[in-house]
Amino acid sequence: MDTGPHTADIDGVTLAYRAWGPADAPPVVLLHCRGADGTDWAPVARRLAGGPRPRRVYAPDLRGHGASSRLGARPGAYAHEALRDDVLGLLDALGIERADIVGHSLGGAVACLIAQHAPARVRRLVLEDVPAPVPLDPPRPLATRPRGELPYDWEMILATDRQRNAPDPAWAAGMGRITAPALLVAGGPSSSVPQDQITGLAALIPGARVVTVDAGHLVHEKRPEEFLAVVRPFLTDLPA
Repeated sequence: MDTGPHTADIDGVTLAYRAWGPADAPPVVLLHCRGADGTDWAPVARRLAGGPRPRRVYAPDLRGHGASSRLGARPGAYAHEALRDDVLGLLDALGIERADIVGHSLGGAVACLIAQHAPARVRRLVLEDVPAPVPLDPPRPLATRPRGELPYDWEMILATDRQRNAPDPAWAAGMGRITAPALLVAGGPSSSVPQDQITGLAALIPGARVVTVDAGHLVHEKRPEEFLAVVRPFLTDLPA
């Protein structure tokens, strides 16, 4: 059922993406965490793409990650807004007017910016263990580059660390513009993300609700069945 990887040129940046499920099924876009790529979602994507109510599932490699990195998407510009615009450009390239968007960690931060910048493009919003965009105190220490070849651009790590330490205040201020129903899946006490930051984000998004799956930060990877048990009904049972 895996129909990738494919590529799309988005304003001079070549993005890789994978797709599963019937081409005419309702679309859902899965955005990975920092350092991963779209293949991270494959087990969940295959489940969403199958069954009695299948979805057309897309999982891009964000710029600077995975195959996108190898294809030349190492532009040296990793503002969250650039990642947001890449995904919106991919939706345009695929002819998708409106989609459900599921984002994990960094992918969730990008999903939030999409939902507040272009609310009409997002039908449902799922955020997996995504903290509120507030300054870290103390700040995240400067990262040390691992040895050897990396599956991502190291400049992306440095840029996203800077933004995590001192996020643009406009990100938090814009959460009130999100109109899509939002579900936040928290990883519980074993997560590396303080859980009060998850509830803090929920408080900024109108009508958002929080469900905890005690799996740590990698909820969909460690407990895919429980993740799908809360996410799939949210994506399928609400009226359009």
